[in-house]
Amino acid sequence: MSDNVIEVKHVDKVYKLFDSNKARVADTLGLTRKKNYKEHFALKDMNFEVKKGECVGLIGTNGSGKSTILKIITGVLSPTNGDVYVDGRISALLELGAGFNQEYTGIENIYLNGTMLGYSKEEIDEKLDDILSFADIGEFVFQPVKTYSSGMFVRLAFAVAINIDPEILIVDEALSVGDVFFQAKCYKKFEEFKEAGKTILFVSHDLGAISKYCDRAILINKGDKVAEGTPKDMIDIYKKILVGQEPVLRSKVDEAEAIEAEANASQADSAVIADNSGDTNWKSNYQLNPNVNEYGDGRAKIVDFAVIDENGTYTNAIMKGSTFTVKSKVHFNTDIENPIFTLTFKTIKGIDVTGTNTMYEKCDVGLCKEGSEYVATFTQRMDMQGGEYLMSISCTGFDGVDFVAYNRLYDILNITVVSSKNTVGFYDMNSQVTVEQVK
Repeated sequence: MSDNVIEVKHVDKVYKLFDSNKARVADTLGLTRKKNYKEHFALKDMNFEVKKGECVGLIGTNGSGKSTILKIITGVLSPTNGDVYVDGRISALLELGAGFNQEYTGIENIYLNGTMLGYSKEEIDEKLDDILSFADIGEFVFQPVKTYSSGMFVRLAFAVAINIDPEILIVDEALSVGDVFFQAKCYKKFEEFKEAGKTILFVSHDLGAISKYCDRAILINKGDKVAEGTPKDMIDIYKKILVGQEPVLRSKVDEAEAIEAEANASQADSAVIADNSGDTNWKSNYQLNPNVNEYGDGRAKIVDFAVIDENGTYTNAIMKGSTFTVKSKVHFNTDIENPIFTLTFKTIKGIDVTGTNTMYEKCDVGLCKEGSEYVATFTQRMDMQGGEYLMSISCTGFDGVDFVAYNRLYDILNITVVSSKNTVGFYDMNSQVTVEQVK
């Protein structure tokens, strides 16, 4: 297999979707010759390779087929068509507590999992202290795992998976569970594993982790492999998928052409976005919060808005350190003097991180006549730490000395900041650091 440790060749995974249990039973027992089901392709002609020592990320929306291909690689599922070749001992962390016997104690499950991976009792004995130290669940290790909290479950599962010294580690979203301290310990171990030259196949919605740890990324959408390449290039294409723009499929062009095509499409999008006089409905490019908190007296109405990255693409995923723009279009139902356009970001726990408005920025709008529409454009560098945030926009002002909210959209859109380096707190100070020996 040369230096490839994983090869996926022309893999399909098809599920039969029946209208009723009766139809399912009839098909299972061969009582009908008629095709009484619909075929759902979870994977279609999937092809890729992973070389020894690579860390490869799989990205895509929910339901794209990422977890399905991992289960086929690890032997949990069988492909409908195609072949998978694996050269090396695999340790897989696919689902919380997968492979654990609920009635067994933690200790018993450690030996059960180790035995399934081909280790002898003596070999597991040698690794037991490292596993228990990493899991750090105390005396609960002697209790049945059915009594564990979800946090204990993932601690033990990850401790077993990463401490039995596999040649290939396959991880599906497991690094995002547990408290922040356990996550930090997992990532440290993950880095050690990578530095040791082990092979890693990594599925995550954390685009920052994909960008930081992976040598290469594979983008999957609706069961198709769209493209593969550098994490940055794949994340750029993935951001278009997130806002509903159809990607260029890998089956139609090679990866380089796909990336070039997407870049050209982004430039075209940029030209459309720059034309504020058109009828483009910007907000239709995003999945909006169905529970948005909207209120105001109605004298002005926010009719459209957009978040645009430095490539001119509609997106709600912004690379840390890049420049991005937020546009807010307001229709005025009456004459308003000097309305204030606002923009705010908060954490998903509701803590305000930063924000500004046209009054703070000394951008006086003047008199906005009834029936007119204005677009406020906020352009800035993204220096918030990687993670998930909520964006709010509003149009407010003063009626004499009284403050008035004309229209507010609180938590209207989720913003994902993609980062390969996070510091302490909400914001990066962008410090320039030097260390010199003075003695």
